[in-house]
Amino acid sequence: MGDQIQFIVEKLNQEPFRKNYNLISFDSLESLQLLQLLSDVLGEIDPKHAVDIREELPEQTAKRMLNLLGILKYKPPGGVSDLSSFRQGLVTGSKPVIHPVLHWLLQRTSELKKRAYLARFLVKLEVPAEFLQDDTVADFNKQYEELMEAFKNLHKEHEQLKISGLSTAEIRRDISAMEEEKDQLSKRVERLKKRVETVQNHQRMLEIARQLRLEKEREESLAQQKQEQKSQLFHAEQRLQRAQVQLKEMQHVVADSKPESLMKKLEEEINFNSYLVTEKIPREMESKKTSVYFLQKVAAEPAMTQADLSALESEINEVNAQMNQLIEKRMMKYEPTDSKFSMFRQQASIISRKKEAKAEELQAAKEEMSSLEKQMEQKRSQAHELEGSEVLTEDEFKQYVSKLRSKNTFYKKKRLEIAEITAEYGILQRTEELLRQRHEAIQQQLQAIEEKKGIAGYSYTQEELERVSAVKSEMDEVKGQTLDNMSEMVKKLNAMVAEKKASLAPVIKELRQLRQNCQELTQECDEKKIQYNSCAAGLETNRSALEQEVKALLEECAQEESNYRYINCMKRTLEIQLQRAKEEMKAYVSSDPQERHRAVREQYTRIILEQENLGKKLREKQKVVRESHGPNMKQMKMWQDFEQLMECKRECFLKQQNQAAIGQVIQEGGKDRLVL
Repeated sequence: MGDQIQFIVEKLNQEPFRKNYNLISFDSLESLQLLQLLSDVLGEIDPKHAVDIREELPEQTAKRMLNLLGILKYKPPGGVSDLSSFRQGLVTGSKPVIHPVLHWLLQRTSELKKRAYLARFLVKLEVPAEFLQDDTVADFNKQYEELMEAFKNLHKEHEQLKISGLSTAEIRRDISAMEEEKDQLSKRVERLKKRVETVQNHQRMLEIARQLRLEKEREESLAQQKQEQKSQLFHAEQRLQRAQVQLKEMQHVVADSKPESLMKKLEEEINFNSYLVTEKIPREMESKKTSVYFLQKVAAEPAMTQADLSALESEINEVNAQMNQLIEKRMMKYEPTDSKFSMFRQQASIISRKKEAKAEELQAAKEEMSSLEKQMEQKRSQAHELEGSEVLTEDEFKQYVSKLRSKNTFYKKKRLEIAEITAEYGILQRTEELLRQRHEAIQQQLQAIEEKKGIAGYSYTQEELERVSAVKSEMDEVKGQTLDNMSEMVKKLNAMVAEKKASLAPVIKELRQLRQNCQELTQECDEKKIQYNSCAAGLETNRSALEQEVKALLEECAQEESNYRYINCMKRTLEIQLQRAKEEMKAYVSSDPQERHRAVREQYTRIILEQENLGKKLREKQKVVRESHGPNMKQMKMWQDFEQLMECKRECFLKQQNQAAIGQVIQEGGKDRLVL
């Protein structure tokens, strides 16, 4: 209970309450103040409940608080039989009832704020079954339930957006950027449409372009699926390789091990785990529990000053000193049998400590081994990512070395072949160079002969003519093929156009008939829409009139109910006053002196007489004080003068004593000098 009150006080001293309570002031609150405090906390959760309880009746306050606590799903302690006592305690402001409610509310304020906000829209208004027979009321109720479901969905989406971390500013920026991009794309599409409309058969070309785009998208999706499947296959191969390596390791371990060694390892592991479960972990848990208990006890105590800490330290030192004295006395009075037992106890304690230390070392070694295994697995995965293969074992490394040696011999053989080919290539280069030189010499001789004969440049011109004729023949062949292809394409396109015209003729006829039907249906739809709008406007006016009437009736009902409650409360107060008046008249008229003595009139008369007597005594006392005020002041002044006189005498006496002491010291010094 103390922790509960301390928690309540701490929460009330924080924002947004800032009550500045302490444990004593909070515990001394009256019932009305506790109810107002509870109303303030409920008002922080739901602003509609931020009211002054002095301005409403106690029944209204209790009803309002009970309704909100029911909406917040507060469960009072106890069973069904305690509900009436809970309501009564809430009305009277009982501390055992108010304190748990405050503790529960202050523990989960943010959650309860959300629940109270949702209750404004999700607490269903129950409509009687006889009212639901009316179609209008049933439609309104159905619309009300649909709106409630829509609010639930919107609230869930809102919470998901809050959790996702997307801010409204970012969303607005994205929307504006997307709108700008949309405008740019629409303008670009319009420009392209204008350019395409001048081209013949543009519809056909657009259809072909659309199909091409779809095929490209399909190709991209297939390529992406292929890439994903490749990555999945790669990861599956990695997992397979790791599993194969683990299988080889396990087979190697099983091959080297025997059943006896395995059983021995299992027994050691079982013994170690049983020691941890039965001895080590329970002892550690017990020590943790005791430390937590002491910490909670320290936290529950009030704040300690330095003086308290010093007192505790001195007390601890005294207790330690007493313990040391008792141990010394016990060691001085031990017997031989006790010494043997103490030796065995010491040995047992040493062994238990060694056992605990070894268990801790083993636990640390296991943790280190598990961490090293994790690091080894990470290194393997990193090596596989870098090199594309797993880390080799010893056998695999030997196989790799043998393969490498065979490849080395094959490499040397190929290297010799490359050297031979390189040498042959050098010989061929030299031969080519010689032939080129001979060709140049022959060309020079041919040019000299042509110049002598008067036909210089004949050979060069003949070579150029042969080259140009060869190029021309190639171009003619390409042109012929292109013309053939174009004629075939034109024939195909004409045939396709004729087929499409033949196939589209019945469709065009049906389309014309469908257009006529569409125009007729559009006219009929417009007429029905006008009728619907007029009917909806009439129903809307009727609904607004009914809503106003219902609102007026509800306000009148609420007013009448408040008048009824006010009149009922006034009636109760008048009945109580009338009952008190009757009892007063009965006691006043009664012949029994005790009954008359109990009457309120007699009591007030007696109190008045006592106050009058007290007033007379006080006036007499005041008169005596006034008469003796002057002499008393003179006497006080004389005492003050006397006190100053005595103080002056004391100071003179002290000065005289000091002077006499100084003279005595001087005389003793003179005597000492004379002696010397």
